[in-house]
Amino acid sequence: MLQKICYASPIGCLEITGSELGISSVQKVNKNPCSQEQDIPEHLRACVQQLDEYFHRKRQIFDLKLDFGGAPDFYKAVWQELLKIPYGHTTTYQAIADKLGDPNAVRAVGQANRHNPIAIIVPCHRCIAKSGDLQGYFYGLDIKRQLLEIENPMSFAQQGSLF
Repeated sequence: MLQKICYASPIGCLEITGSELGISSVQKVNKNPCSQEQDIPEHLRACVQQLDEYFHRKRQIFDLKLDFGGAPDFYKAVWQELLKIPYGHTTTYQAIADKLGDPNAVRAVGQANRHNPIAIIVPCHRCIAKSGDLQGYFYGLDIKRQLLEIENPMSFAQQGSLF
């Protein structure tokens, strides 16, 4: 049975959905305030804990069962490639298309990223344009930049104090 909870993250309220089969979605939702008083079902606790560790820079790799349900095989193949992108690194839509054996599938890779139901955990935010520009994040480029800053603060211009 699918269950949902809300998690108050630094990028806003995330709705986490899952069952005994695994996490099926992590989606940003517009809820203010993001309710924290709910009882967290056992099969969603690890996800909440690992997201919390990620946002506090204490976790680089998620260790969760994922449930992609009835998604198209091509989307699942793209998402599996996204899971291979190391923390703090990026790749391009073109590189993923190349790895999947179809260099002409760049737009299809972008669509698969756009339909990724398990944001952050399946790191579509690590996919950028061939030019190096941030491009195409369904929660906005400011959120994409925030996630990349969490993972690699020096590359994304997080400034320290001089004095």
